[in-house]
Parts: sequence; C-alpha cells; structure tokens
Amino acid sequence: PHAAGAKPFWCPYVPQISQSKYTMLEELLIHKPDDPIEFMINHLKENNDDAPRICVLGPPASGKTTVVSTLPSGWILEGFPENQEQAWMLQSSGIFPRHVVMLYAPDTVLIERSGGKRLDPLTQEVFHTTFDWPSDPLVQQRLVKPEDLSEQEVSKKLLEYHRNFPEIFRIYQKVLKSINADQPSVDILSQVLAFVQTRRRSAAPFTPRVLFFGPPGSGKSLQAALIAQKYDVVNICCGQLLKEAVADNTKLGELVKPYIDSGCPVPDNLVLRLLTERLSALDCLTNGWVLSGFPRDVGQGEQLQRAQINPNRVFFFNLPHESIMERLSQRRIDPVTGERYHTTFRPAPTPEIQARLRQNPKDEEENIKKRLDIYYSNVKALEDFYQDAFYVNADQDPYVIFEFIESCIIKPLPCKKTFEVYN
Repeated sequence: PHAAGAKPFWCPYVPQISQSKYTMLEELLIHKPDDPIEFMINHLKENNDDAPRICVLGPPASGKTTVVSTLPSGWILEGFPENQEQAWMLQSSGIFPRHVVMLYAPDTVLIERSGGKRLDPLTQEVFHTTFDWPSDPLVQQRLVKPEDLSEQEVSKKLLEYHRNFPEIFRIYQKVLKSINADQPSVDILSQVLAFVQTRRRSAAPFTPRVLFFGPPGSGKSLQAALIAQKYDVVNICCGQLLKEAVADNTKLGELVKPYIDSGCPVPDNLVLRLLTERLSALDCLTNGWVLSGFPRDVGQGEQLQRAQINPNRVFFFNLPHESIMERLSQRRIDPVTGERYHTTFRPAPTPEIQARLRQNPKDEEENIKKRLDIYYSNVKALEDFYQDAFYVNADQDPYVIFEFIESCIIKPLPCKKTFEVYN
C-alpha cells in the first residue's frame, strides 16, 4: 500500500524512497518490475552495509518530504512502514533501519497545514500556501486544492495514524527519535541530521546475557540453540534445568522432584535458587548465557533483579494465535525412538512410524489454550518491566529471525574464536 503523504515514482503504491542520488528511481524506471515492492526490498538488501538506512515517519502534513530532501545518501523510506504488519514485512525481508525519525505535532496544527497544500495538476508537484509557494505566476494560477485533503479526510488519516503509532514506536524504539515538527524547519532539520549522522553503539559487553520471552511454540528454544551454538554461550531452559536437577539427585533436585512428578508449578524460591546457582557457574560467567522459560511474571522478574541476575538483551517473540495452534497441536512423538515429528511440517517417513506416533497431552488444544492464557495474562506487565526489549516477528523463517536477533546482540560481541585471536 502506498504510504500516506508519499509521492509515487511511477506506480501508485510505491512508498517514497531516496537512495544514493535517486538510483532507486532510475532502477525502477529502467526495469519497471511487476512487483515494485519486492524489487525495492532486493535492491535495499544489496546496498552497502555502511550506507545510511533511515525511515522518516509521522502523521500527514508533519513535514516528512521536506526532511527527506535534506538527508544524506543511502536509502530512506518516507512514511513507511505505516503499521505493525508492514514493519514485520520489512523485518522478515532482512531490512532493518539504523535510524527512525518520528515527527509529531498537535492535530490542530497538522489539519491547518493540510488545508494549505496545493497541487500542480501538470507536474503533480505539491506546494503550500504558507511554506512553499511557487515563484512562477503560471504555476500559481494552475494550482488546485487536492480533493483528499479536506478537514474530514485529514482527520480520518490522523485517527488511523494514532491507532497504529504505538506498535510502530514499540518495534523501533531502540533506533527511534521523536522530533517536534511544530517548530522552525531549520531547527527540525538540524535535529534530524544530528540524529542520523550518529552511529549507534551497542552496549553489549563481551559476556552476553540474553533473555527470551514468547508464547508456547514461538521458537524460543530453536533461537536459543542457534545463538548458543554460534557464540558459545550457555543455553539455559528453565524447565530443562529443573528436570536435570531431579535427574542428578541434587539436594535442590530432591526438593523439586515432588512438584515435577505431580505436574504442579515449582515454587519461585526453588527455581530462583537453582537459576542463581547455575548462572553463577564459571561457564556462564565467562561465556554468557541465553535464558528462556523464566521469569513468567513481573514478580519473578523482580526476584531475578534482586538476585543481581540482569540481562543485557531482552527479546519478546510475537506469533499469531493460529500459527501457535498449528505448530503445537500437530506435534507428535515416536515412543520407540523419541524422535519428534509434525503432521504438516515434518511427517513420519513411513506408515509404520506414523501408526505409533503419540501426542503429548500438553499439545492438546485445550491445554495449549490454558498455557496461552497464562502467558498473555502476564506478558504486558513484563513488557513494561523490560522497557528496552526488542520485538521479534516469530511468524517467519527461523534463520531470518536468527539474523535479526543476532543483529541486536553483536557489535562488539565477538565469536569465541575472534576473541581468542585478539587475546
């Protein structure tokens, strides 16, 4: 969909993009692809990693086009993404802006500005009665007021913008700067340029401490395994840790065993003692860790904080309800070999194996819903507690998800081999 307030190049649904002296425009005009959005995504992904990658967002009439015209070479998206779905689309395509400029101004100011816009029907160029009036009398005479800029239409667009703004802000909050657009343009532009010319520096130390949150079936275990494998950090799943304590017959394991056997939740104080002991081990202190399955609520998060267990990277995995049910309800296990299968994504290789597959009771739809209810009843408070978290679209290829998570962790987090070379 065409971004609000953006000027199309040659196709009515292409958002405004500036890249390296209009090379994007030239490529579009030369190739005229059947799918301009896909063409632009591929083009942007091929761009130099050091080039600026900027999104300029804001409500109608906030001055996005003016800001874009002053920005340095690289690629710049104006007015896109407009909502969470489009932001996830960019993320799933491997496109991550380094800087997101979010313009804002009172609605009354924006409605008044929109009323002053005029369109040249010959060139389709937009002017303004106050801020950008053409000097050519012939151009002045043929200017008309756009039909879709009535006060009622602008109010509708503003309402839609305000409805989508919170999700956009949350997704890009780590790379976003809000700038008041109700001030002289020189002041706005100086703030924008100062922001986009800074290079973000990761606060990640050499010892990563990563925390994953997400509903059942969102892929936390797989991503934790991939991170642990590549960076040699310790992969800790709280549920697995409890089972290992029981299997090893430790003192804590003996206390935990009755709860595991009965299927009852293990008390927080026992879980915390076990986690504190594990995270204080030499391998965790030296290599770092990635933790999933705890905390499950804010109370447990506060207990971790009091125990001086503080993550430096937190991720929330988002996955639609339909995808969760599809992933979990169709899982099966072979009681003979212990091999796991999925009726859709990884079916059993032979009819003999298929006949003996069993479903884990926790993957029955009724039990899945109970687990989801518990997760969703706590996740909003956890998001507020971990305000610097990253948000992951978990409904996409696992290796695309991994690339996004990795991009949020590295710099200056090295691979173990790299660390050994430099030391």
